[in-house]
Amino acid sequence: MRKTGNYVSSSTSGEQVRAFVPEPLPPNPPIHIDEEIRTLLGEASAEIEKLELASKMVPSQEWLLYGFVRKEAVITSQIEGTQSTLIDLLSSDDNGQENEDLEEVCNYLNALDYAWDQITSETGLPISLRLIKETHKRLLQGARGKNKSPGQFRSSQNWIGGTRPSNALFVPPPPKEMMQCLDEFEKYLHIESQNPLIDIALIHVQFESIHPFLDGNGRIGRLLIALLLKNHSILNSPLLYLSLFFKRNRNIYYRLLNDVRFKGKWEEWIKFFLEGVSSVSKDVIDASTKLQSLVINDRQKLLGHSKATIASIRLLEELPKKPIVTLHQATELLKLTKPPVIKALNILIECGILTEVTGKKKDKVYRYEQYLDILSDGTEL
Repeated sequence: MRKTGNYVSSSTSGEQVRAFVPEPLPPNPPIHIDEEIRTLLGEASAEIEKLELASKMVPSQEWLLYGFVRKEAVITSQIEGTQSTLIDLLSSDDNGQENEDLEEVCNYLNALDYAWDQITSETGLPISLRLIKETHKRLLQGARGKNKSPGQFRSSQNWIGGTRPSNALFVPPPPKEMMQCLDEFEKYLHIESQNPLIDIALIHVQFESIHPFLDGNGRIGRLLIALLLKNHSILNSPLLYLSLFFKRNRNIYYRLLNDVRFKGKWEEWIKFFLEGVSSVSKDVIDASTKLQSLVINDRQKLLGHSKATIASIRLLEELPKKPIVTLHQATELLKLTKPPVIKALNILIECGILTEVTGKKKDKVYRYEQYLDILSDGTEL
């Protein structure tokens, strides 16, 4: 039987609880890479290679990243209970409505942008406890977690699930033991890996088991997956949103995390993780192919329209980065006056590319509906 950790007594909210202190990585005895894991590892590696290739073949990686990074921001926040959809996020600049759910989603985007810039810059921070804290600071800044020590490891006991410590699903290590766990965790981040995908799977569980923040652990843990994929030169863009797989299999995800902690079932978790990598890679490739085909077909449709203008063609090229647009935003994008932009919008409506969704005479909002249908799959509440 593999030893997964120790229990220590901890006091929180007036109750004594048994807190779990995970053993340092790697697991002991080592992971048994059987034929099933070897096969899943090969499939996951192959699918990620296809995803990397597909991302380089699209006409604009910028618009691809724009959509999929926002999709990940929405889904990873939904796992934590937010009620915002991708449409809400893409519409937020248009209707002026601000709420705490959208603020959390936007904070995730800021946190990912910051962390990605750091690990890809020659003068930036490497993946480390310092980077994790700085990323966490941006994740919680101004949102519902602003009073839960943004950017600071917790100094009190927390718990996961349940209404109080005594009926919690899981109680992570107390602060003193937590800092020792984090020291070992940081060391493991920098080891030379023989099987990077397996190590990333191990690191994700370990981070969630240490649970070093009062809030935002899940989102930081999932964001860390994208950073590690880049750090190991597996995927050079944050296109693999494993949150979608975890959301679709939420009960299995949480059960397997606890099975690692309490039963040492690392191999079962690794199989699940590798299946997720393959599944989501295929999803992204499929969606990006559909989006690319849609834009190509719509471009041909527009060019064949008898009233097509340069402004309408230029506006179509901007839509993947702005699939929900207002007249004001379109004039800003094209740097034109209203008359040619209104004409361009109307031409795109005639072509069946844009749809006006408000029915108003003023403050109209236009959506690239078919594009949004493909991109937003999986982001529904």
